[in-house]
Amino acid sequence: MPKMKTHSGAKKRFRHRSSGKISRKKATAAHLLEKKTSKRKSDLRLTALVSKSDQSRVRRMLGV
Repeated sequence: MPKMKTHSGAKKRFRHRSSGKISRKKATAAHLLEKKTSKRKSDLRLTALVSKSDQSRVRRMLGV
């Protein structure tokens, strides 16, 4: 049986950490930034972790 291919969209959006956790970027940081506060925008720059319920799905897409 051939190898599983990595999901191209997922590999651009998620990072697999050495601890086994999967990180992601936060949403709503691309446009309409004038109305958002500086505090909110700086928080959006940080990475977040993928929720527990979505981890198995993302792992399968990444081939981890």
